Amino acid sequence: MAARNGPATAELKPATELARINGVRFPNESPEYRAARDALLAEEIELRRHIERVAEQRRQLPPGGEVKGDYRFEGESGPASFADLFGRHDTLVVYSYMFGPERERPCPMCTSLLSAWDGEVPDITQRVALAIVARSPLPKLLQFKKERGWHHLPLFSDLNGNYSRDYHGLQDGQDEPAFNVFSRRDGTIHHFWAGEMGGATADPGQDPRGAPDLMPLWTILDSTPEGRAPDWYPKLSY
Repeated sequence: MAARNGPATAELKPATELARINGVRFPNESPEYRAARDALLAEEIELRRHIERVAEQRRQLPPGGEVKGDYRFEGESGPASFADLFGRHDTLVVYSYMFGPERERPCPMCTSLLSAWDGEVPDITQRVALAIVARSPLPKLLQFKKERGWHHLPLFSDLNGNYSRDYHGLQDGQDEPAFNVFSRRDGTIHHFWAGEMGGATADPGQDPRGAPDLMPLWTILDSTPEGRAPDWYPKLSY
């Protein structure tokens, strides 16, 4: 289990030493495999430490821009203001779902991600508020929620599209996935952080992706010999 704040870097043992004393072995592995695996383990330990450093840097961000837009939503409990999305929490996570009114069916990639999140919602909402926002009318969203078998995802229709336009869920008239975090302090709501790793920041030969990747699908496939196939994406049905 990851701690919220790790020890100071000066107190950490070298990753190579931790890999050396790890002690895990598997049946019939060769010395060549173990040497390569220990070298990889050291890199994985360094990656874990870097992820924690980045998370700490993220937590230290100053307040972002104040949220002032005319944002109107409709959820399963009725109309909602942006402040209503926070519920009892002071932090709100919003995912912009690529399911605009011009789409007959939603984005398969977004759908794969949200399917993985659905079972986590009861845990997530112990700590923060969560809203899944799309521009399609609410009945259309709820119909797909039932079809997909989602139980927990809180879906909201962006009634006037203003939120989607302002927070990068809609660009040049096209739906875009967007992940935004907001903070409410002393009655004032500020933007806190958003995923900004898109096409402009992608490395050659790779699809745009964040780090860490939000999709459990890719986390699993990244641990396999095949990895991520550059020409494969999830589908709504098989």
